[in-house]
Amino acid sequence: MGDVLVGLIGGSGLGAALTKEARGQVVEVDTPFGRPSSPVILTEVGSQRVAILARHGEGHRFNPSMVPYRANIFALKKLGVTHILASGATGILRESIAPRDLVICDQVIDKTLRPGRTFFEEFVAHVEFANPFCEHLRRLLSECGKGMSATVHPAGTYVCMEGPQFSTRAESLMHREWGGDLIGMTCMPEAKLAREAEICYAVIAIPTDYDCWREHEPGVNADAVLESIIANLNAGTANAIELLKRAVPKIAAAAKADCPCRAALAKAIWTDRKAIDPKVVKKLGPLVDKYLGKAK
Repeated sequence: MGDVLVGLIGGSGLGAALTKEARGQVVEVDTPFGRPSSPVILTEVGSQRVAILARHGEGHRFNPSMVPYRANIFALKKLGVTHILASGATGILRESIAPRDLVICDQVIDKTLRPGRTFFEEFVAHVEFANPFCEHLRRLLSECGKGMSATVHPAGTYVCMEGPQFSTRAESLMHREWGGDLIGMTCMPEAKLAREAEICYAVIAIPTDYDCWREHEPGVNADAVLESIIANLNAGTANAIELLKRAVPKIAAAAKADCPCRAALAKAIWTDRKAIDPKVVKKLGPLVDKYLGKAK
């Protein structure tokens, strides 16, 4: 597919690393939902065009609940992004996952309460979300992870909670009972909005430490714990960058024109087309033009 433009959304650690390394055109994008978290950097990884966005903004300004998720995804769609690889630091809910591993998540449990969870507030659109992450991207990431020095888990359930506070121990134990493997704060509503925007989306989780269900080693003080988490984040970020550099140049060849993600709205709009305000159609143009026609 020659029209592929890959969006890279960097979370804690990776956002700063990607924007620091990137050299390219810096673009400010206006959207109906305000400005995105950061300017978008248009550059290349290998020979593949990419658009890099820092989820938490320059200087890590936005906490997980305050990230302008709609503006971020709309801005990338407006620029022509077809595929998104996102990252995020997470806590660990399973002994089988270690800090500095990477996890290519396949499922999510959404506990977030934040506003801005859909683009479609003025009419009804129900997208399918049984498989929240693009299977083609997940498969590619898993294949590219083979042979890396870091362990790359091909699947995992991400529990997305409302931040910015961390879980209580009772909540952490409950998340394990639910079948969660990781706990984080940022992949929702990001993944849902990407599906509404018909963008293939996958997330690379960067586990930094065990959530509070597991006690710290006796005698380890808070400063040592924090130092360990930061070291794990830095190492995990380096691993994620290696995986991205392996995977991004191969996305165009692996992309499928008939991927369900790319036609998520085809059967999703339930409102009578005649009842949809043309002003709304114009506002959401990049998302709906191919289904509702270009508004004048």
